[in-house]
Amino acid sequence: MNDENKVKIAIKEEKEENPEKDTKSDQSAAADLEEGASEIEVPLDDLEERLHAAETEAKETYDRFLRLSAEFENFKKRTVREMNDFRKYANESLVRELLSVVDNLERALQSTGNGSPTDTGVIEGVQMTHREILKIFEKFDVQPIDALDQPFDPKFHQAVMQAVVEDKPDNTVVQELQRGYLMHDRLIRPAMVVVSKAKTPDEDDTEEINNAKNKDQQDMR
Repeated sequence: MNDENKVKIAIKEEKEENPEKDTKSDQSAAADLEEGASEIEVPLDDLEERLHAAETEAKETYDRFLRLSAEFENFKKRTVREMNDFRKYANESLVRELLSVVDNLERALQSTGNGSPTDTGVIEGVQMTHREILKIFEKFDVQPIDALDQPFDPKFHQAVMQAVVEDKPDNTVVQELQRGYLMHDRLIRPAMVVVSKAKTPDEDDTEEINNAKNKDQQDMR
């Protein structure tokens, strides 16, 4: 009999002599399996909590992303609008300075209505300068405000006085003392105007008294 057969016979005899040993080994293995299963159940609960926390964090992160994206879009729109406004009104300060020059040229033209023939060259030069500046105004969309005979509008008109004018509706611009201007849709200078007003009863009585006094004085003469 060789050595291998001897070992097999010895193991068999040992099992026959100690049958409880194998049972204990099987029970120990089962206990180990149950313990391992219980050890696995604890990490599963922990994984569920972690998954819930990760989902909550992902939702909050997505909400922040949406808010930041909306804010960035608003920022881009505001920047584009500001850049457009800057290009439109970049020359506003220069135009404001030129308005006084235009006013002086217009006053000069009004005062030369009865000028002598020797002043013709000067008048033509002033007219030419006035026209050139108005062309520059048109290039940058600077337009005068049409105020005369228009209803008074505080957005565009600045009333400096009132006058009783019988043939004009109440609150109508009857005289333009200084022309107003718009640049695109922005007011850069309001028109200084005289506004009509209706007669009050006291003014009617005063006018009748003055007319009567004037008539008496003429009769005495």
